[in-house]
Amino acid sequence: MELLKLATEWAKSEVFSTRFFILFAIIFLFASAGFWQWGKTDLAKAYIIPMLVSGLLLMTIGLGLFYTNKSRIVQFKKDFNSDTAAFYQSEIERSQSTLKEYTIVFKVIPTLIIVAALLFLFINTPTWRAISISTIAMLIIILMVDGTAHARIEKYYNALKLIDIHQISKK
Repeated sequence: MELLKLATEWAKSEVFSTRFFILFAIIFLFASAGFWQWGKTDLAKAYIIPMLVSGLLLMTIGLGLFYTNKSRIVQFKKDFNSDTAAFYQSEIERSQSTLKEYTIVFKVIPTLIIVAALLFLFINTPTWRAISISTIAMLIIILMVDGTAHARIEKYYNALKLIDIHQISKK
């Protein structure tokens, strides 16, 4: 039962964490609406579309991860009760795979931030400045949320490795 509790707590933490993508998405969407409604300068008007796109991307990420992890909570119990050893093995493999993906994410996103910063420096038009700043802001939010998710999955993986699956299989 320790395994099921551990997996369920991890999934619930992920559900909570993904709400931050949704919260920031709403902030970006409100910012886009604010620039649309009250923006007077070319730069303010240039923020409308980039903030809207960033907000929609964050919302898509947040809702997708929210529903994926919410459904995992129910599925964990079914999988655990049907075949504990297979559930354990699948969670070990999934968490290992996710950790490898985060290694890539933490290299790609900073590179994209650098590219956006360089665009900001070298292309001096309101549209490209708005795109660059919106992109940097969105990517920083992704890094913050994914950084905590990485720490959680790493802790989860290490806790999984400490579980004696032979004791669980006998029960």
